[in-house]
Amino acid sequence: MTHEVRSPAAAAPGRLPLDASLHMPLGAEGEGAARAGLSQVALGLVGSEILKIAADVRALQAQGRKVCNLTVGDFAPSEFRIPRSLERGIASLLERGETNYPPSDGVLSAREAVADYYARELGLRYPVSSVVIAGGARPVIYATYRAVVDPGERVLYPVPSWNNNHYVFMSRAVPVEVMARPEDDFLPTSDLLRHHLDGVRLLSLNSPLNPTGTALSREALTEISVMVVEENRRRAARGDRPLYVMYDQVYWTLTFGDTRHHTPVELVPEMAAYTVFVDGISKAFAATGLRVGWTVAPPYVAARMRDLLGHVGAWAPRAEQIAAGELLADPEGIAAYHAGMRSEVQARLDALYEGFRAMAEAGLPVRAIPPQGAIYLSARFDLMGRRLPGGALFSTNEQVRQYLLEKAGVAVVPFQAFGRGLDDGWFRLSVGAVSVAGIAEALPRIRAALRDVI
Repeated sequence: MTHEVRSPAAAAPGRLPLDASLHMPLGAEGEGAARAGLSQVALGLVGSEILKIAADVRALQAQGRKVCNLTVGDFAPSEFRIPRSLERGIASLLERGETNYPPSDGVLSAREAVADYYARELGLRYPVSSVVIAGGARPVIYATYRAVVDPGERVLYPVPSWNNNHYVFMSRAVPVEVMARPEDDFLPTSDLLRHHLDGVRLLSLNSPLNPTGTALSREALTEISVMVVEENRRRAARGDRPLYVMYDQVYWTLTFGDTRHHTPVELVPEMAAYTVFVDGISKAFAATGLRVGWTVAPPYVAARMRDLLGHVGAWAPRAEQIAAGELLADPEGIAAYHAGMRSEVQARLDALYEGFRAMAEAGLPVRAIPPQGAIYLSARFDLMGRRLPGGALFSTNEQVRQYLLEKAGVAVVPFQAFGRGLDDGWFRLSVGAVSVAGIAEALPRIRAALRDVI
């Protein structure tokens, strides 16, 4: 006679054991066995570098230390509220019961609003079939990669830039990184890109640029667009697939001073066949958590992106979509909101920039690029080879980051987090979650910390 030993799961079909950890592999050997069962993408993907820095910030704050947190590419609601009309619109739509699935390409009224918005504000006329709404700009970027790039194909992008390295890895593509230069405000030029086009399927551009807060000029973008059109004419003559440009312009409403935003299609209309726009309400309206993004693309590309996003359920919530469409259809309301928002963002960026300029004039080892757009300032803390209090020499950006955090209570992000692997003191400073007063309090602490470096 045999006796069956039944686990709690077997005794109650369809239910997990109450203590599922009893069935998990334990120890280094068990962990190794578990990892062996994961995909190469899961095993090789690197987590967010910025989230690691955030853990250091939280640890200091838990000790009661005051920290000016310039790391977060987000907006603190205490500093930047979303438009009140958007807030009220979402609440009203939820109360009305707009809580079911949206169409996979987005609610029609929202798509129409995006098309009208681009025609009105950017002079770009696209059919509604070119517009796909998604759960933020990130799914749009991923869908762009998957729609036009096959595994093993090449993707060209400048560094520093935001997350292209991760999207290339997830798409199993081949990265072609070109190092942008500080003398070009860390922006790509046609001369920098031209010699790397062979076999490239996607060129990734972002303006205004995260992490640098700089923006492509009319002349520079025109030259790049002409280069792409000429390359695609050569490919068409050979019967080759075209080169597409992913143009991430999610910060385009935030430009300052004499800076003006431009698009490839505006400057070179033939680019309409090759440009995939990435956009959304997250940065333009401080609405990062509402998750409403979109693409405007050639209809045949948009249709494939729609199907990709539909299969992973990366839709924007229905109420938020409809309310966003209503907001985009209100040019007076948008203008009023942006007048205040741009002024507040610029006040913070200017405070940082002027503070660093004064320090540089006093002989301290810091410089910054004048703010042009987005919510970021590029600053260089030129400490390499200088001596830390206590004797050691600065040799890495990580040492500089930790020194500024511990000595000055200021948290910044090195450009290594954006693919630029040089230890030369360049950092991103983000102002979306800080006040002007908080910046004013932090600047003397930075000044004192830099004075202490020998």
